[in-house]
Amino acid sequence: MGDLIKKWATQVAEAELSSTLPRRWAHTQGVAKRAVEVSQVLGQDAGLLIAAATLHDVGYAPRLATTGFHPLDGARFLREEHGADERLVRLVANHSFALLEAEERGLREELADEFPLLEEPLLVDALVYCDMTTTPDGGRTTVEERVVEILGRYGGDSVVGRFIRRAAPEIFGAVGRVEAALAAQPR
Repeated sequence: MGDLIKKWATQVAEAELSSTLPRRWAHTQGVAKRAVEVSQVLGQDAGLLIAAATLHDVGYAPRLATTGFHPLDGARFLREEHGADERLVRLVANHSFALLEAEERGLREELADEFPLLEEPLLVDALVYCDMTTTPDGGRTTVEERVVEILGRYGGDSVVGRFIRRAAPEIFGAVGRVEAALAAQPR
């Protein structure tokens, strides 16, 4: 997956998010930028990571929000309207430990059955890293600050607040593994 898929992903995400959700579009652009920065640890899957980072939040687009759970809505959109690559769709569906949030929403079985988690830990972790080290406005942040920001924005008793508290140890672990992989890269 090379330049064509990255260009396509950008066009799709921009079309769905830039005018209706400009802040989400800014976040998406920042996540894609992080993906470019970490792509060297993924070899041939670098383009896939960048495309998934670019499309991870497309399900927030108002016209796509059928279940109200953006990973599921986005993955269905990519599969049904674009015939997107299965690995890409599964990454979008499961980004940032979405199964835990799906459980909070009563959608875990539906998500897991329809879009099984990829058995590619570094690729999955890299997408978590990109999402969870990017602010809502697309800037760089630490994973700890990002978790605090999400809790503050949604509230600790909300579905997202409960999810992020449960997922935080997994999120911190994923980010740590990617940071270790980056540190091990030759300079």
